[in-house]
Amino acid sequence: MMECKIAKAGVLHLLLITWGVTLVSFDGCKHRALPDRSALRPAAGGRWYGGVYRVNETGELRSLDPVAINDVTSAHIAENIYDQLLYFDENLNLTCELAERWEVSTDGRTYTYYLRRGVYFHDDPCFPGGKGRELTAEDVAYSLTRCCDARTGTLSADYFRGKVVGAEEFYNATLVALQTNTEPKIRGVKGFQVLDRYTFRIELIEPFGPFEYYLAMNFTGIHPREAVEYYGKDFFQHPVGTGPFRFVRWEPDRECILARNPKYWKRDSSGNQLPYLDGIRFSFIKDDKVQFLELLEGNLEECYRIPSEFFPLVVDEHRRLRPTFARFQLLRAPALSTQYYGMLTTSPIFRDRRVRQAFCYAVDRERILRYVLKGQGGEPAHHGLVPPAMPQYPAQAVNGYKFNPARARQLLAEAGYPAGQHFPPLDLQLNSGGGRNLLVAEAIQSQLAEVLGVRIGLRIVEFARHLDDIDHGHAPFFRLGWIADYPDPESFLNLFYGKLVPSDSTAPSPLNSTRYVNPRYDALFEQARRTLNRIARNELFAQAEQIAIADAPMVLLFYDEDYRLLQPYVRGYRPNAMDKRQYAYVWFDRAALQ
Repeated sequence: MMECKIAKAGVLHLLLITWGVTLVSFDGCKHRALPDRSALRPAAGGRWYGGVYRVNETGELRSLDPVAINDVTSAHIAENIYDQLLYFDENLNLTCELAERWEVSTDGRTYTYYLRRGVYFHDDPCFPGGKGRELTAEDVAYSLTRCCDARTGTLSADYFRGKVVGAEEFYNATLVALQTNTEPKIRGVKGFQVLDRYTFRIELIEPFGPFEYYLAMNFTGIHPREAVEYYGKDFFQHPVGTGPFRFVRWEPDRECILARNPKYWKRDSSGNQLPYLDGIRFSFIKDDKVQFLELLEGNLEECYRIPSEFFPLVVDEHRRLRPTFARFQLLRAPALSTQYYGMLTTSPIFRDRRVRQAFCYAVDRERILRYVLKGQGGEPAHHGLVPPAMPQYPAQAVNGYKFNPARARQLLAEAGYPAGQHFPPLDLQLNSGGGRNLLVAEAIQSQLAEVLGVRIGLRIVEFARHLDDIDHGHAPFFRLGWIADYPDPESFLNLFYGKLVPSDSTAPSPLNSTRYVNPRYDALFEQARRTLNRIARNELFAQAEQIAIADAPMVLLFYDEDYRLLQPYVRGYRPNAMDKRQYAYVWFDRAALQ
């Protein structure tokens, strides 16, 4: 048996150059870091308790204070520490969490949540005697009020401002208090109401159908006043919740450790108290190729996304694992994520709709997916901005753009640029980092030249500057992607909402960055948002989206698909289109640890 003493950098080099030889080496290192099967404890229904799940995050952990979370790494960890009033199942349907039921008034303005009894916060030094107390409606009000308090450094206030009664006024009062170092003149959010110990109500200014999803988002994780006051400014790194795992420690750039919550309220269908695992270890390896290597060496239980360089060597043309990797499990899930190129509709180049449409028809998306992304991109964006994975949304009914070079050339000629003659100088701006974004950009650069005779440059800038240029309208043609904040089309279609475009052309427009305005779209979009019935709401959203797509403010490229490799003994994983990490249901199969 060949020993595995080669340095990781050397193995990576061999992975890139002598793949087949290196794989033989890995096969000789049979799971050297397997969980200890003797430490697993039997549970009902053929499941097992025990083991520490090892997973890597390639991004930075920034905060574990719910109100300050707006990045995926922090969200993946926090969603295993905190519970929300509602949450999502694997199909992204809303389910009861801390609320055992909820009601929406017939006028759509009042949401009432009835809390579970007997749910306890994690044991923590912030409580007398270190014992966590029962959660009540006062904790819900406190947690959501912190979302609207400028003094907390909140990143989630905009979800409530302008929607919940009193949220705007409270936020403005706390902003003044922060700037003047005084107490706010308004003490709370009028629309957050504690009716009794286990009943909480939210009053909206007007009906807003997608609001139902907000109470399932990570920033609404319920937490106790005692923890915030005890840890003060350090609460972001000492979280306390009611979730399946409790916080143990966080060493920046190295690891974050969670341990099983022995008092968790949730049980599985066999009556087993969740979670099954004894703990989770999150590491922070930034290089996805090193992460992949760690999985092969048995040091991780999962690898989210397969490095582009390795993908065709791991997955065949039928999207199945090749024999060398057959011992792993491959999970695929269409993602609520769309990649696109934005066209600034107020710029002289893209003011003419025919130019924008010509660019849309000139891109061969299937060719890019097949030959550039080698099948890892998902499916071509031949419909709208909202991806087909959106639950209950008629995405296929939205007519988009397929490769049509003749139509592309005709439109560009009608716009005054036959065969690309006299077309103004234009750069496609994209963020630095290389990888698939650059490969796709080079392919589209070639296609626009071949089909339209339009030659564009590539302008690569650092990500923060890239976003700033886009927000301020300094990048007429730019690359971006959009990932759903919640499983409602409104999360995507905000990007076309004309009333988000500032009247001052020098002011930033961070959501509607193409600065697209169409009153017909806005009217249907607003009508959809006021509609409570999801099916009816989605039909209205689709009608609005068709208007925007016909105006072509974006070159839609492809809808993402997520790939994940798991060790053969991992069970209970729940893949979903928003990559929610519900580790409470994961367990290790003792029989597969032979």
